Amino acid sequence: MAIIHNVEIVWDELMDAFTSGQSDRVYFLDRYTGEVFFIPTALEDEDVWQQMDTGRDRFLEIPRFDYGVERQLMSGFVGAIQDPSLRSILNGSLAGRKPYGNIKEILSFFPEEEERLGAMKDDFLASRVKTWLDENNLFTVDSETLLSSRM
Repeated sequence: MAIIHNVEIVWDELMDAFTSGQSDRVYFLDRYTGEVFFIPTALEDEDVWQQMDTGRDRFLEIPRFDYGVERQLMSGFVGAIQDPSLRSILNGSLAGRKPYGNIKEILSFFPEEEERLGAMKDDFLASRVKTWLDENNLFTVDSETLLSSRM
C-alpha cells in the first residue's frame, strides 16, 4: 500500500525545477515539507549524496528537462499553424537553416501565435508535473480553488 502525502508545494518553484536546463544541478522535492531544492552535481560531499539515496522515500529527484519532448511539442505547434508562409519560416527555424532566426524571435512578430505557443507549453508542463506528482502519491491544491473555498 502506497503512502499518500498531502503537502504544500510552491507551484512556481516546482515548475522552475522542471524547466531548468541546468545540468550542473540535481533538483529534489522533500515530500514531507514540500520544499524544492537543488544540489550542485559537482558537490563531493558523500554524506549528502548518501542521505539523498537512503532517503528516497522522502526526497524525490525531479526529472531533468527533456529537450527532445520540447522539440516534439514545437514540431506539433508549427504543424498546426494555418498560415503557410509562417509555417514554412518556422519549419526552417526548427531545421536550423539560415537565415531563419529562433522561433521565439520570429513569433514576437505574431503575438497571437506566440500566446498560443505559451499556453500550449504551460498546459503540457502542468500536465507533466501533475502526472509526476500523482505517480509519487503527492496531490496539490490549486490556489484558485483554495481561495474560492474560503470566500
